[in-house]
Amino acid sequence: MMPADNHSFFNPVTFILTGIPGTEESHFWIAIPFCLMYVVTLFGNSLLIFIVLTEQSLHEPMYLFVSMLATVDLLLSTTTVPKMLAVFWFRAGEISFAACLTQMFFIHVSFIAESAILLAMAFDRYIAICNPLRYTAVLTKSVIGKMGLAVVTRSFCIIFPLTFLVKQLKFCRTNHLPDTYCKHMIIAQMACNDITVHVWYGVAMAILVIGLDAVLIAVSYGLILRAVFWLPSKDARLKALRTCSSHLCVMLLFYTPAFYSYFVQRFGHIISGYILNPLTNLYVLIPPMLNPIIYGVTTKEILKRVIHVFHRWCRRSSLLS
Repeated sequence: MMPADNHSFFNPVTFILTGIPGTEESHFWIAIPFCLMYVVTLFGNSLLIFIVLTEQSLHEPMYLFVSMLATVDLLLSTTTVPKMLAVFWFRAGEISFAACLTQMFFIHVSFIAESAILLAMAFDRYIAICNPLRYTAVLTKSVIGKMGLAVVTRSFCIIFPLTFLVKQLKFCRTNHLPDTYCKHMIIAQMACNDITVHVWYGVAMAILVIGLDAVLIAVSYGLILRAVFWLPSKDARLKALRTCSSHLCVMLLFYTPAFYSYFVQRFGHIISGYILNPLTNLYVLIPPMLNPIIYGVTTKEILKRVIHVFHRWCRRSSLLS
């Protein structure tokens, strides 16, 4: 977009989030399932982190990565959903430019970090199944700590330049953002500057970061499946597949709406806003809610600890009453 000669630039003090265009009369009812999903997300991920951190037997690489994933899911949801509910229920769409940039930063940092953690989890399963004798030697607590630090550093280094680019934009049209939270391209499309660099930065990020992570995960699971089918017994094959099933479900939940959201934001201009916006919100609502449920149901050790925690709470409640 090139600036028009007749436009006067301004730096907005605030933006106005308008919610889902065309559904203003239904905002109150739309927010109810969003709120319920957020409550489940908070409870499920907090419980998962609590169990992994307090149970010594779960201080293993796989469960530590699960707790990292739950932490990122909490950050992603808490960055977006409360403001989303405020827009729907109280029409409190005002958000300062600085707060909008901060929200955008943490959304994208969470997104990049989650992709990196999923890649680390795929590597964990690859070592566990394809080279089990070296598992404890390769994935020590020191290595896991360094991997966690690398995840945070990579996410920050990728997203900070994007935030800096957005801060340099000049606006001459409106400060109304037709969405429920601050997204990079939504903000950039409101500007009167040439946003070519923003478009190509987004494309490069999608291909070189998210796309590369997805390819490496696919290669890891291809090697895992090849190793599984070479296992001598049927029981061993089934056990190995069960340990990978939860990871595969979580990865599909993350990458499917993520790639869909990316493409419709850039090429979905022919889709109505009231259809487009709820669909692009999928990756901040659905994966964070379902991830702890998937791990709680499919991972025997975590399920056992969850049952134990609930049993202890119920017993304590009965004694107090």
